[in-house]
Amino acid sequence: MKGKQITIGENLKQKVFYNNLSIYLKLINNYLSKKFNPEKLEKHIKILGGYAFRSSQYQKEGIPIIRISDFQNEKIDLSSAKYYEEKPEYDRYQLFEGDIILAMTGGTIGKLGIVQKGLGKLYLNQRVGKFQILKSEEFFDRYIYWLARGIQERVKDIGYGGAQPNISGKQIEEMEFPIPNKSIQKRIVDFLECLKDNCLKDSEYFDKKTEKEILRLQEIGESLFYVLENSQNDKSLLTKLKQSILQEAVQGKLIPQDLKDEPAKELLKKIKKEKEKLIKEGKIKKGKELPAIEEDEIPYELPEGWVWCRLGDLGETQTGTTPSTNNSNYFNGNIPFIKPADISKNGINYFNESLTEEGLNHGRLIPKDSLMMVCIGGSTGKSFFTDRDCSCNQQINTLKGSMGITGKFLFYFTSSTYFQDSVWNLSTGSATNIINKQKWASIPFPLPPLPEQKRIVAKVDELMKSCDELEEQVKKNKKSSELLMSAVLRESFEDDTKISNILIPV
Repeated sequence: MKGKQITIGENLKQKVFYNNLSIYLKLINNYLSKKFNPEKLEKHIKILGGYAFRSSQYQKEGIPIIRISDFQNEKIDLSSAKYYEEKPEYDRYQLFEGDIILAMTGGTIGKLGIVQKGLGKLYLNQRVGKFQILKSEEFFDRYIYWLARGIQERVKDIGYGGAQPNISGKQIEEMEFPIPNKSIQKRIVDFLECLKDNCLKDSEYFDKKTEKEILRLQEIGESLFYVLENSQNDKSLLTKLKQSILQEAVQGKLIPQDLKDEPAKELLKKIKKEKEKLIKEGKIKKGKELPAIEEDEIPYELPEGWVWCRLGDLGETQTGTTPSTNNSNYFNGNIPFIKPADISKNGINYFNESLTEEGLNHGRLIPKDSLMMVCIGGSTGKSFFTDRDCSCNQQINTLKGSMGITGKFLFYFTSSTYFQDSVWNLSTGSATNIINKQKWASIPFPLPPLPEQKRIVAKVDELMKSCDELEEQVKKNKKSSELLMSAVLRESFEDDTKISNILIPV
């Protein structure tokens, strides 16, 4: 009776079980419908609605009111509960240990909750329904839970049929389904719970043919979920691989050095002279003097020909600014205006907003081939390089490299774990992380000779392309697995749509 054993964790086995559960219940319903005539739920179960407790009369203590928001993952959570005065007339809405409740409206319609022990007296709020068994002797105890799981799927189907998800207790009570005797109920429960907990015995539980089909789907599901799980692991490994490539690059370990290259310290001298010339000509502003690199700031040793400097030593740094939004003449022009949301790992979206020439006079011109990096909020450190002249808002720091230092080179190096950690370590703010331009420009930067920069960029391009190709393959494998799983499950009921539309009772 046991299915094929697949090397996957128990949590993943249960994930497959719950993912396929509605199909398993339909298969069981197929079997039951051949032996028991469908009956309306109201003959066996009533759905009791809660009371419309007034929010204006909520108290800090008293009896907890169980609202839709007060149960998650099938458990009652009183951490945000509201309280009400205890009165005898509300006792008809009282909940007891083991009661099953169901959300009857809103985005979580069909959500189940089970009252666990030790919660004390509880009242049920409106728009939450409670399962009331009319004749307890008709049901094996744990069967009610699986019955509710089947009803849950049907509730979702009906509830989401309108503009606002909603269902009444009467609609639930009018649903039809077959009710097996207690002996079969127990065997079905034993099968489902043993399948869920991976403890099936080599014996028939309630129907060999149905059980075999469910096990087949579980095995297929486990195989496909294994592929999907590995796809996620592969994606995580590829992310780590990319970071490893960039870290090797900034440490000078990605490609061999060429001792014929002019040392990076000579490049720094040229950049300094160029900046002095541009300042004198009034083309750039003179910024604050950056301090020399101290020995205790150096995180690792660099190869021969490299040098530690400050990020701001490499060119002109700027922070963007936003022209007054009250002046319509400043916007909707031809100059892209970039905000943090426009920057991603794949590039920059230049088409969301734009400035006019007049607007640019009240903003910042960010030259083509500049590095852009978000400097505030949860996306601090996100960056890319520009492929055209543009502008940006005050949440972005920029750097235009001098003397042949390219935006792509700066992007790769500042995307490394070393630099990203430095950015976040220097970010401050009680509510929102922020790194100002001066701190950002002061981050120590490992500078290679200019020819080596070009070779590093070419090598990183090559390796990143390979990583992207691998990632695409991972995505294709994941998509193929998802489509195959959907097709397999759908195939189980293509020949019996009439029966599959009956409410599943387990």
